[in-house]
Amino acid sequence: MPAGSTPLDIAKSISPRLASAAVVARIRPLHGLAASDAAASAQEAEAEAAMYSAENPQGERLVDLDAPLQEDVAIELLTEKDPEALKVLRHSAAHVLATAVLELFPETKLGHGPATDTGFFYDFYRPTPFTPEDLKKIEEKMAEVVARDEKFVREWEPREAGLARFKADNDFMKVHFIERFTKPGEQISLYRNGAFVDFCRGPHVPSTGRVKAFKVTNLAGAYWLGDEKNPQLQRVYGTAFFSKKELDEHFARLEEAARRDHRLLGKQLDLFSIQELAGAGLIFWHPKGAIIRKVMEDWMREECIRRGYDLVYTPHVMRTELWKVSGHEGFYAQNMFTPMELDDADYRLKPMNCPGHILIYKNSPKSYRDLPVRLAELGNVYRYERSGTMHGLLRVRGFTQDDAHIFCTPEQIEDEVVACIDFAQAVLKTFGFSEFKVELSTWDPKDRKSYAGSDDKWELAIRSLEKALQRKGITYKTIPGEAAFYGPKIDVKLVDVLGRLWQLSTVQFDFNLPARFELEYVGEDGERHQPVMVHRALFGSVERFFGVLIEHYAGAFPLWLAPVQVGLVPISERHVEYAKKVQLQLQNAGLRVELDARNEKMNAKIRDFTLQKVPYVLVMGDKEAEAGAVSVRTRGKGDQGQMPVDAFLTQAARLITERSTDLT
Repeated sequence: MPAGSTPLDIAKSISPRLASAAVVARIRPLHGLAASDAAASAQEAEAEAAMYSAENPQGERLVDLDAPLQEDVAIELLTEKDPEALKVLRHSAAHVLATAVLELFPETKLGHGPATDTGFFYDFYRPTPFTPEDLKKIEEKMAEVVARDEKFVREWEPREAGLARFKADNDFMKVHFIERFTKPGEQISLYRNGAFVDFCRGPHVPSTGRVKAFKVTNLAGAYWLGDEKNPQLQRVYGTAFFSKKELDEHFARLEEAARRDHRLLGKQLDLFSIQELAGAGLIFWHPKGAIIRKVMEDWMREECIRRGYDLVYTPHVMRTELWKVSGHEGFYAQNMFTPMELDDADYRLKPMNCPGHILIYKNSPKSYRDLPVRLAELGNVYRYERSGTMHGLLRVRGFTQDDAHIFCTPEQIEDEVVACIDFAQAVLKTFGFSEFKVELSTWDPKDRKSYAGSDDKWELAIRSLEKALQRKGITYKTIPGEAAFYGPKIDVKLVDVLGRLWQLSTVQFDFNLPARFELEYVGEDGERHQPVMVHRALFGSVERFFGVLIEHYAGAFPLWLAPVQVGLVPISERHVEYAKKVQLQLQNAGLRVELDARNEKMNAKIRDFTLQKVPYVLVMGDKEAEAGAVSVRTRGKGDQGQMPVDAFLTQAARLITERSTDLT
C-alpha cells in the first residue's frame, strides 16, 4: 500500500465485510520510519513514538482505523470479537459520557476517563453533586450523542497552545495531565467528536455510533490525584458492550455475583463475622467457617511437608529495629500498625513473615549441602488498611498468610521456581479451579535507580522465571516495569465460575533482604556466598482465598470442604434412636454430621439443611431402620432413593479422598 494508507484502506482492499467489522488496528513497525512523506508528519510521528516507547519498547500499539501509516508495519485488524477492541469501545464510551455531561452541565471540569476491566468511568469536578436524576439525564443525552454518529477525529496541536487553551478554561486537571505526560515543544494528541475535544492518546472506535449498548451504572467520590487534601471529584461509572445481548448478559452476571457475595453468604451460612466492637477488617471465624479453615490449612501443611518444606512459627510482634534492618520501617511504615512501647524497646505487629524466616535461616551456619532451605508458615500478619478500602474477607487488617521462603543457590533457583509453580497449580486443581492466567512482572532497565540488585542478578532472575514457565508449558504475559524494586515475580490469577480473575498465588524473587541481613552459605569452593531468596504465597491469604471459595461455590462447598457434610433427618421421634446410631457410624468414619432431632415436620428439617447447603441429607423412617439403610437426598439433585449405610459411606469416602467437586 502507498505511504499514508490507513488500516481502513487495507481492510477495504481485503473485504468490505472486514472493513465494516473492524474496530481498531494493532500495528508493529518492521523497520524505521519511511523516508517518503516523513517530513510532513515527522513531529507528529516523534510525539506518537514518545507516547508509546516507555510502555512498549517494540512499538506495538493500537491505532485508529483512519490513522495514516508512514512506515512498514505488521498489522492486525481487530473486530468486536477481540478483548482489546472492547476496551477501545469502552474508552470511546467514556468520551461519549464526557460529551453528554458537558452538554448538560457546561460548568463541569474534566479529569480522565479510562476503560476498566468491567466498563469505564470519567472523573468530573463540579461543585454541585450529581443526583440519581442527573445520571438518568446523562444516559439519555449519551443516547443522543450516539445517535448523532459523530466521528472520532484525532488532531495534533502544539503543547503550548493546548496548555493555554485549557488554562483559559480553568481545566486544571487537563493542564496537569499535559504538563506531566508531554514535554515542551511537543505536539499533543487530541480527540474530537462534534464540538467535544479531549486531551487523549486514543485510539477510538470510528464514531460515536459504534457505542450502541451502554449503561451509566453508579456514582462515587474520588479525590483529585488520590490525595485527601485535593478537591473531591465525582466519578461516574458505566459499562458498554458491542451488543445489547452482551450488555444484558453482563448484568445477569452481576446479579449472580451479588447472589454469591461472600459477605451475605458468610452471614447466611454462619461462617464468619466482622464485629464493630472489635474493629474493622478483623475476622471472627465461626465454628462452621473454622472447620473449613482447618481443612484448608491441614491440606496446605501436609502438602508443604510432602514437598520438602519445614514448618515454622514466628512471633506476631517484633522489635522496630528488625523492621529497620528489613527496610519495612522506611518503605512500608504507612501500611504497618503504629509502634507499641514496651519495657526494652518499641515493637510493631508484623505485616509479613519474611524477616522472621530470615532470622531462623541465619540462626545457624549453612553449607551448600544444606540448601535449598524451604521454610513455610501459616502466619498471622497485620497491615493498616484505610477504612474505605476494606471489603469483607477480601481486604482486611489481620489475616493469615501461607508464606514460604526458599533459600537456595543460583544453580538451584530454576528448579525451585518450577516446583513453586507446580505447587500453585496443585492448589488451584485441588480446590476446584480449572482455569488460570499467568503474568511475569519484570523491571524497566531504563529506570535503573528504582531497582535493587545488579544487572546480572536481574538477568538471572528473569531468565530463571521465564525458563521455569516454559518448562511447565505455561502461556504467560510479560508486564515490563511492574516488578517490585527487589525482584521480578510470577503472578497466578485464578478464574472463577463467573469468569472473574483473582490475584492470589505469587512467586517473588528478592535481592534486597538477603543483602540487608547479610545472609550467607559456604559454597563448594569453601568461600562464603549470598543465597538467592524466593517468596511464595499460594492461597495469598487464607481469608481472601476463603472469600473466593465462598463466591466460586456460592456457599455450596464440595463434600471434602463442607462444614456439615451430612444432615440426618429422622421422620418422627421414634426414629431418633436409629438416627443416632447412623450418626455414630458416620462420625466414626470421619464424616462431619449434624442430627436434627427436633420435634418438627420432616420437610421443615430438610428445608433447613437445604438452606445451609449441606451436601447430603439422609432421611430415616421405619423402612430405613428395618433395612439398615438411609434415604439419600443429594444437594442439587433431590431424592436419590434408599441406600445401605455402608454403601453410602463407601461413596462418601471416595468423593472425599478424590476431593471431588461432584456428589455422585
